[in-house]
Amino acid sequence: MYIVQIASECAPVIKAGGLGDVVYGLSRELEVRGNCVEIILPMYDCMRYDHIWGLHEAYLDLWVPWYDGAINCSVYCGWVHGRLCFFIQPNSQDNFFNRGNYYGSSDDNLRFAFFSKAALEFLLVSNKRPDIIHCHDWQTGLVPVMLYEIYQYHGMSNQRVCYTIHNFKHQGFAGNEVLRATGLNQESYYYDYDRLRDNFNPFAINFMKGGIVYSNYVNTVSPHHAWEAHYGEEGYGLGHTLELHQSKFSGILNGVDYDVWNPEIDKYIPHHYNIDQLENKAKNKKALREKLLLQDVDKPIIAYIGRLDQQKGVHLVHHAIYYAIHHGAQFVLLGSATEKAINDWFCHEKAFLNDHPDVHLELGFNEELAHLIYAGSDMIIVPSNYEPCGLTQIIGMKYGTVPIVRGVGGLVSTVFDRDYDQNHAPEKRNGYVFYQTDTPALESAMERAISLWYQYPKEFEQLIQQGMEYDFSWNNPGAQYMNVYEFIKA
Repeated sequence: MYIVQIASECAPVIKAGGLGDVVYGLSRELEVRGNCVEIILPMYDCMRYDHIWGLHEAYLDLWVPWYDGAINCSVYCGWVHGRLCFFIQPNSQDNFFNRGNYYGSSDDNLRFAFFSKAALEFLLVSNKRPDIIHCHDWQTGLVPVMLYEIYQYHGMSNQRVCYTIHNFKHQGFAGNEVLRATGLNQESYYYDYDRLRDNFNPFAINFMKGGIVYSNYVNTVSPHHAWEAHYGEEGYGLGHTLELHQSKFSGILNGVDYDVWNPEIDKYIPHHYNIDQLENKAKNKKALREKLLLQDVDKPIIAYIGRLDQQKGVHLVHHAIYYAIHHGAQFVLLGSATEKAINDWFCHEKAFLNDHPDVHLELGFNEELAHLIYAGSDMIIVPSNYEPCGLTQIIGMKYGTVPIVRGVGGLVSTVFDRDYDQNHAPEKRNGYVFYQTDTPALESAMERAISLWYQYPKEFEQLIQQGMEYDFSWNNPGAQYMNVYEFIKA
């Protein structure tokens, strides 16, 4: 099968969050299964060019219709760790992708509407006719809209679209200007409630809603989050749209690339280990302490790795630092804030705790350090307010780091409480779960984990091994996506 992924990220060349990991990992799995996979991406000025091999011009004179004229683009081609990627570079004064960042511009809606249009135009003029076009998140929500309203009449009537939503909170809103720019000119037609009109703002179109309405299949990134989005508040206003299209909506749990995240072969950790060699995990713990100048004492290390924002339960992350150091544990944090106020807050904490022998706060993101933290920590907290899938807890388990998570989204689908889970036998439980968003709930889970580490070390080791036994590779999700592709292609 010939599959083209259209996305705004692909790790490690373009990565702002989990989306990049999924696009890369899924593409690799699909290729392993014998498919031809290509990825179309924006050519950002700030992406990691050092992760692209053989970058060369693939299509020099791509003219993309835009408003009443057209924008000339160059399309470059290169390999990102074995994946064939095409990068679209607009040659215009708009500088759509020369902003020094991936997201955050006031015209993001126009930037990614243009990217979606350019991706389709490139497929059209280069005579690429994939069986499946797989789009991701709001940035490419207009791809299926334009495919079925414009491009199917120009020779692309056999392409089918799978649309994956990684985060319902960011949906992509715009006004008439995007319709005019992309050639979707019939305002009254597209502002119909059953097409693009936002469910709550009659004067806005909604990119993500368009993706849901026009795609052949829609999924989010865990079964439990699919339920939350459909029936709860996690759909952020799109629940009714999902209800109308429920026959083509499901949740498929993300996988993790075990060629990248695997303590047996990880090139970023000093001591390799597996489920039968946990003594080497202790050596990584010592290396982590040496690197971060933590005192070498007989205490567990609790880690947090991820963004510092409201989605991730930042108030509970902050509370966990002090709970850990007041209850016999060390704490390591690696993350960057998405808002100035949160960044200022944690900068203050970093300065206040700078000389504390049991705390290290690393503000920013460092992929290499993340690997060592996973390998050297005993527990990892994921106290998210909402979490569509979550990769942190999955990676943590692979590295023998016990997850302490809030019971939402994909966290519920992957972590099963050692003491209270009624749906899994004791030998299948792999972490600790709490449900409320207040500090006593977090403390109850942390207290149980820390106590087990101190009082019953053999049982804690057993819990580590039970987590390591789980297979969260791309094998099972890959099979599910193949079933989706076959279903919509039939």
